[in-house]
Amino acid sequence: MSRRDETKSEKPPTAETKLKKSKLSNPGALYAWPMGVWFAVFFVAPLAIIVLYSFLKKGLYGGVEWVFSLKAYSQMLNPNYGILVIRTLKLSVLSTLFTILIALPCGYAMARSRHQTILLFLVIIPFWTNSLIRIFAWMSILNNDGILNQILRSMGLVKDYIKFLYTGSAVVLVSVYMYIPYAILPIFTAVDRFDFSLLEAAQDLGANKLQAILKVLLPNIKSGISTGIVFTFIPIFGAYTVPLLVGGKDSYMIGNIIVDQVQKTRNWPLAAAFSMVLTLVSTAGVLWMMLAGKREAALTKTSAKEENYAESSISTGALK
Repeated sequence: MSRRDETKSEKPPTAETKLKKSKLSNPGALYAWPMGVWFAVFFVAPLAIIVLYSFLKKGLYGGVEWVFSLKAYSQMLNPNYGILVIRTLKLSVLSTLFTILIALPCGYAMARSRHQTILLFLVIIPFWTNSLIRIFAWMSILNNDGILNQILRSMGLVKDYIKFLYTGSAVVLVSVYMYIPYAILPIFTAVDRFDFSLLEAAQDLGANKLQAILKVLLPNIKSGISTGIVFTFIPIFGAYTVPLLVGGKDSYMIGNIIVDQVQKTRNWPLAAAFSMVLTLVSTAGVLWMMLAGKREAALTKTSAKEENYAESSISTGALK
């Protein structure tokens, strides 16, 4: 039998055979199984439990009764809880705003510095210390007999102490300190990728330094800024220890109410309902960050195409 006859006698591969070959050549799905199991056990399952508990009835001695109820969501309409939500939003927005305003010049200076490794090391150092120890350190600074009041009295600026601790301002200050690395790192990454020749070009075209920064630099590092906002706002919005230790009862936030409902009042459905608020806010923030990243990628792709088209047009004209 000739080679041509043997080729004719071979059967074409079926769809099942092709699928098996593709699985053998690309075992990515097999490698994804551990991550998928971890994601399902530690994220999807707890989230499903929270959603389920928010629609159940409170148990007499804690826990839940397996009876469908919307009482938890109706309790959230209490004016006192409305004030709590507004206060949480206010403190979270202020803390995030101040964090980003401080992180922008820090990230810019780090990106332009020759000692980026040392500066990154200094930013990461606070993560080596337990968060409670850092909060207690701020309490010793802001206390009525703390370091700050002692310095002010020794300089003769005040006769009596100033109440820095157990205020909303203390919550904002400590929150900015606790979460500023989460804003500096993404902004630094975005600025480090930025082409600074664009600033020089903008200044050559008549823009001053401030205009070049506002109209050229900031739009091009938008993804880093949005990531820093999300990474800062979400943990501050659900914070528990900072408002509890340095804010006092007048600076309670949603995270404190959730803990109180679980441990003291033992109203698990109401705690789950408030947790759903945090989950929805976090999801909205992540979706906004992803949308901002997609927009920036699309703009970068479009500008690259336009640049390539301009270069090809120039080269074509030169050839003619």
